[in-house]
Amino acid sequence: MKLFICSDIHGSAFFCEQMLTAFEKEKADRLILLGDLLYHGPRNDLPRGYDPKKVAQMLNAHADVIFAVRGNCDGEVDSMVLDFPIMSDYFLTFDGDKTLFFTHGHVFSPEKLPTLAENTFFISGHTHVPIRKNVNGIVCLNPGSVSIPKENSSCGYIIYENGIFVHHDLHMNIINI
Repeated sequence: MKLFICSDIHGSAFFCEQMLTAFEKEKADRLILLGDLLYHGPRNDLPRGYDPKKVAQMLNAHADVIFAVRGNCDGEVDSMVLDFPIMSDYFLTFDGDKTLFFTHGHVFSPEKLPTLAENTFFISGHTHVPIRKNVNGIVCLNPGSVSIPKENSSCGYIIYENGIFVHHDLHMNIINI
């Protein structure tokens, strides 16, 4: 199972196109979207190429391989234009003996973890800053943001394959976190 994990597109058709190009080149089985897909939010400037309608069309073309969670900037109205569900705050999946917990990061976060077994992978977005850290036996990861990176980070994503998580920028370069 190869997963392409990303977050915080915030309506940028410019960066969504780059993300989808990387997704196709990576040949991942699933595209995991960690929320904040269409709207830029009141705390962010408009990202380059802001066009939520176009982003919805671009993502809908991949609806059959998308698993998504709701971000703090996603609303019921957004789910009306997307062909895949986005209103869940989290989802869990398993890969062999590994447990992966996906969420946006505004309800649960590395600072406010849900009750999870040790060695669970907690993957969230929201902060726009890539991370990889261990919090009380839980491995916390964040891909950063596709369109509005913060703290001098790059626009990026994570690839999960064969039990390994690797951060990348949108040009598919590996980023050491």
